[in-house]
Amino acid sequence: MTLDSLLAAGAPPIAAILRGLRPEEAVEIGAALIDAGIRIIEVPLNSPEPFESITALQQAFGATALIGGGTVLTVEAVDDLRRTGGRIMVTPNTDPTVIARGAQYGFDMLPGFMTPSEGFAAVRAGARRLKLFPAASLGPAYIKAIKEVLPRQVGLWAVGGTGADTIGQWLGAGCEGIGVGGALYRPGDNASTVAERARALVAAWQALG
Repeated sequence: MTLDSLLAAGAPPIAAILRGLRPEEAVEIGAALIDAGIRIIEVPLNSPEPFESITALQQAFGATALIGGGTVLTVEAVDDLRRTGGRIMVTPNTDPTVIARGAQYGFDMLPGFMTPSEGFAAVRAGARRLKLFPAASLGPAYIKAIKEVLPRQVGLWAVGGTGADTIGQWLGAGCEGIGVGGALYRPGDNASTVAERARALVAAWQALG
C-alpha cells in the first residue's frame, strides 16, 4: 500500500494523526477511522509505546491502509519504524539525514518544512511530498505563494490547525492533502467519538466535489 495508490483509488487525502494513542486502543481507534473512510494513519513517536501501536495497526490494516509513524527525528527512529512494517514516515522538521534514510527504505514521506530553503533541502534528500507545519500559522495563501517556487511534482500537505471546516481552503490553495490531529483524536477519546469526527471530516471532503 502506497500513498500514490491510495489517492489514485479515490481515498480521502486526509492523514489521521493519533498523538497519545496507546497500544491497547490502537486497533479499535484504527478500525473507527478506516470504517469512516480514512486510510492514512500516523502514530507520532512521542506517544506511549508508539512502535507497538504502529505494529498492531500495520498487522490489522496494512493491506488496505497506509500506516506509519510521525515525529520521526533521528535515523535510529527511521530504522525502528521500518521494523514495525509501517510504510509512511512523517517528520515535524527538515533533517536531510533522516529524509535520506527514509528514502533509502522506500517510505512514503511527509517531512515538515516552512521555508523554501527547507523545502528544497527536503527534495534534494529524496522527498516527493512536503508537510507545511504549522500550517494554520501561515494560512492557505502561503501555499499558493510557495508553490510558485517549489518543483511542480512535489505534493504539499497542510498540518497544524486543520480540520473539516478548513479542508476546502487548503485543497483549494493547491494542497494535495491535510493531516488532522486534535480535531480528530485526543488521548482519552473513545472510538465512537473518533468515528463521528472522522465521518464529518470525510463528508466535508466529499462535499467539495
